[in-house]
Amino acid sequence: MKEHHKLVGVLALSAAMLLSLPRAAGATFLNNPQNPYQFIAGTEIGFLGVAAHTIQFGQNGTPFDYVRYGGQDNLFLFERLTAELHINDRHEIVFLYQPLDVRTQAPLEETLRVYDQVFPTGTPMDFRYGFDFYRLSYMYDFLKDPDKELAVGLSGQIRNATITFSSQNGEYSRRNANIGPVPIIKVRGRLPLDSYSWLGAEVDGFYASSKLFNGANFDFTGSILDASLRYGLRLNESLDGFLNLRFLGGSAKGQSQYRAGLGDDGYTDNSLNTVTLSLGFYLK
Repeated sequence: MKEHHKLVGVLALSAAMLLSLPRAAGATFLNNPQNPYQFIAGTEIGFLGVAAHTIQFGQNGTPFDYVRYGGQDNLFLFERLTAELHINDRHEIVFLYQPLDVRTQAPLEETLRVYDQVFPTGTPMDFRYGFDFYRLSYMYDFLKDPDKELAVGLSGQIRNATITFSSQNGEYSRRNANIGPVPIIKVRGRLPLDSYSWLGAEVDGFYASSKLFNGANFDFTGSILDASLRYGLRLNESLDGFLNLRFLGGSAKGQSQYRAGLGDDGYTDNSLNTVTLSLGFYLK
């Protein structure tokens, strides 16, 4: 997380310095308006609160409440990086990198079973819930006005999950890790409020109950919802700032044919709901 934080800081400082350099008339920092394509770089930084989070590994595993028993009753760093390519004001390609790595510590108030591993009551624990993801989206904007947007499209997301339960003395540990693709429907809108401010909304969502969608060839029920509302200000011709409120959550329940090791029966039941508040910038 420290590396992500430093990266965002370096990008923000570099953008501020470069924005002060002279440019050709009518051009922004990154773009020439005469080109048929426009590039936009975005970043957000803020905090993430976990509203609810439960997980179970193994048919005989313990349903575990991270918020109540796992130390997730706190605020955590939230960061997000995006790169957008707009072609002829109608076609939009967006790449997103979303780190999500929540690490907490707490003693177990009850016995915890993860697959075949039993963690006794009172064990001081290290918990890691890592669920970084990468998302590539294509959208078509149905509005010709460059200051307005109503875009609809599809996204392909790659999850990079690492979830660990470890006793602090190193005696007990269990790890679950996987990489997999997820298809998503994407909708985004933007409406100017006046000459210097705007209101935006964005929704990425998916729900399915089939082994055909998750790339792991097992029956499951899964969902993703990444929905945000933002208020933005046009700081100059090259830079917008915005305040963003976001719900980020999802669920997965099913029986996989793949096994992490001995004692792993492939069963997972995971449900996560978070709320984030962040400050963001678009560099154009």
